[in-house]
Formats: sequence, structure tokens, C-alpha cells
Amino acid sequence: MPNVHLTEPMQKYVQTQIESGAYANVSEVVRAGIRMLMEKDGARQFYALKAELEQAAALAENGDFAEFDARAFEPDAFDR
Repeated sequence: MPNVHLTEPMQKYVQTQIESGAYANVSEVVRAGIRMLMEKDGARQFYALKAELEQAAALAENGDFAEFDARAFEPDAFDR
């Protein structure tokens, strides 16, 4: 099991959360924090992909694209 060091303010915050009944123990607080980080990372990836797609769409609308040739991309798929 990993050993986690918390600063004094973090320890006080965690203890306050436990005393308030929001969490039963330190592990629950840590897991909640990790879940929030995981969600934030997912959102970050989503917005990065969205920005890339918007950029690609703008380039395509300005005529900066190449026609896709499915036969050149996957020639074996057409050998039936």
C-alpha cells in the first residue's frame, strides 16, 4: 500500500472532512481527489481533441485538404 505524505494544511482539511461526516477515512478523501483528477484529465483530453477537430475543420473549409483514396489506403479491402 502506498505511503502518502500530506502537508499540515492538507492533514487539517482531511480531518475536517472526516469529522464533518463527508468521508469516513483518509483513504476515501484520497480516492475522491484522485477521481477528480481523473475526470479533469478526461476533460482536458476532450478539449484538446475538440480544438484539433476545429482546426482541421477550418483548414478543410479553406480548401486545405487532400482527397481520401480508400483504395490506396487499404488496397486489400477491395480485392474481392
